[in-house]
Amino acid sequence: MACSDNSAHNAVKDYYGKVLSSTSDLKTSACSSRSAPHPLVCRIIKTIPSAVNDKFYGCGNPIPLGIEGKDVLDLGSGSGRDCYVAAALVGPQGSVTGVDMTDELLQTARENIDAFGKALGYMPNLKFVTGYIEELKAAGISDSSADICISNCVVNLSPNKPKVFTSVFNALRTGGELHFSDMYADRPVPASLLKHQSLHGE
Repeated sequence: MACSDNSAHNAVKDYYGKVLSSTSDLKTSACSSRSAPHPLVCRIIKTIPSAVNDKFYGCGNPIPLGIEGKDVLDLGSGSGRDCYVAAALVGPQGSVTGVDMTDELLQTARENIDAFGKALGYMPNLKFVTGYIEELKAAGISDSSADICISNCVVNLSPNKPKVFTSVFNALRTGGELHFSDMYADRPVPASLLKHQSLHGE
C-alpha cells in the first residue's frame, strides 16, 4: 500500500478511534441523515446495545429490506450498528461480516454481540474483521462470498476509491449488489478542506 494511502488511513483511524468517543463529539452535521430509516429498521435499532448506537457515524441507511438468508458484507463497519441491523434482517440463516481498520470501534462492535443475541432470541451469524476496504481479500474476505455489500459514509474516506470498487466486485457473487450512503462533491475540493482534520474525518 502506498505511503500516501497509509497516511490517509492513519488520519482516519486516529480521528474515529481517539478524537471521537461518541456521536456527541462530532464537530459537524456531516455524519447525519436527512430522513429516518424504515420503521422496521428503527425498531431493530432500539434493540441494539447503546454502546454500539452511541458510536454510529453514518450518514444514511444503506441496508435494503427483504434480505433474509443473505450473506452481507459491510465496508467500514465502525461500531457495527448497520451490521447489527443487517444481522436481524438476514435472520439465523444469513450472515453479516463487518470490515474496519479502527481497533477501538472493532472492540465495541465485537463485545456487544452476545447482548444483541439475547435481544434477538438467537445468536446471529455476525463477525467483525480487521482490514482495509481497499484490500478485502487480505482481510480474509473470499472472492464471491457476499450477496450484498453495504457501506455508510466510508468510501469517501478511502484514498483509493477505484481499488475499493474492484475489491467489492471480487467479493460479490454473481448478481450481487452494492448499497451505500455517502458524501459526494460535484466540484474539486480545495486542498485546505482536504487537510482539515474534522472536515476530512466527517
